[in-house]
Amino acid sequence: MKAFDTVVVGAGVIGSSVAYHLAKKGLNVAVIERGDIASGTSSSCDASLLICDKKPGIDTKLGYESIMLYKKYAQEFSYDFEFAQRGSIYVCETEQELEVAREYAKAQADDGYPMRMMDKHEIHEVEPNLADDLVGGIWTECDASATPMAVAFAFIEEAKKLGAKVFTQCPIKGIKLDEKGHVEAAITDKGEIKTKRIINCAGVWSPEVGKMVGIDIPIKPRQGQILITERTFNIVNRKIQEFGYMLSKFEDVNYTRKVSELVEKHNVAFVIEPTLSDNCIVGSCREFVGYDRKNDIEVMQALAERAIRFVPILKDVNVIRAYAGLRPWVVDHLPIVSGVEEVPGFYIAAGHEGDGISMAAITGKLMSQIVVGEETDFNIDKLSFSRFKKAKTATN
Repeated sequence: MKAFDTVVVGAGVIGSSVAYHLAKKGLNVAVIERGDIASGTSSSCDASLLICDKKPGIDTKLGYESIMLYKKYAQEFSYDFEFAQRGSIYVCETEQELEVAREYAKAQADDGYPMRMMDKHEIHEVEPNLADDLVGGIWTECDASATPMAVAFAFIEEAKKLGAKVFTQCPIKGIKLDEKGHVEAAITDKGEIKTKRIINCAGVWSPEVGKMVGIDIPIKPRQGQILITERTFNIVNRKIQEFGYMLSKFEDVNYTRKVSELVEKHNVAFVIEPTLSDNCIVGSCREFVGYDRKNDIEVMQALAERAIRFVPILKDVNVIRAYAGLRPWVVDHLPIVSGVEEVPGFYIAAGHEGDGISMAAITGKLMSQIVVGEETDFNIDKLSFSRFKKAKTATN
């Protein structure tokens, strides 16, 4: 196998975006993937491009800038990744939730994002199948959706047009460093690829790649399960999720829901979105169960229970399939998008948890700027791998 300027490890939504943006900068890029394109987490997630589920600050900034890029690429790319900008609704069960939601929406609106409160009448006017007792919610106009697998294929197709080479069924086996500790080659079961740069976009499997250069990447798999309904009438018009989704995602949100033991046990929060094929995607849970990607009947029951509570008409709709995926979780809920000081030529773009699809576009752009030495579009110091070293030093 010949030499390349850069080798990208992983062909999910993150790796494919990184490959495209690097090729756009004129670099000679190879993508190596142990399975097929989008065969990992990108094959088993929802279709969300959101800011409504992100904390104010850099988290929201990443999501918003990514949505703006997706909107642009939807017009430019030849491969249709089914971009749709319908907005989203966060629904609240209680007045207490509504009050916390008001503070959250105000903070986001004060930062310039298109987010506002909706009262009980307005949410039921736009989504008549919601439960009658829901008290209001948050409307986020810019939120959108795209099909994750199609996103990965779209970025790969554009990268190929720019000269990138893609090697599937080609797992990385090791990384060779020179006498100064710089990246020198990627070792695969199809041969050695000479390169001065390796971008680790392996998601929940990024720690395995990190070990090849002697670093510990603090990413853990966090499982999510999803139900797919039969094709049916227009149950909902856009992405809808409960306020409790914030609780399930961020452990420091100070609110406790009144839910069943089953829902609490599996950290389930209601999420639903329509597909272009007239199905509904229903989720989701957040559990640490290692690398287990099997569906669990208890979790599926909890998902159904919570969904029927918010959209009662779902009790008459059949589920035709279910799947589970693994989110690359990081303790501060921010991805790693940076180089690694200890290993010149080694970079990481991983740890997006459930926001990989949301943040893929901007992650690829930012990583390409880092690699070629340009100033990034905005300050991303909080995404640096070195933050973990600083945190460890501070606790010693």
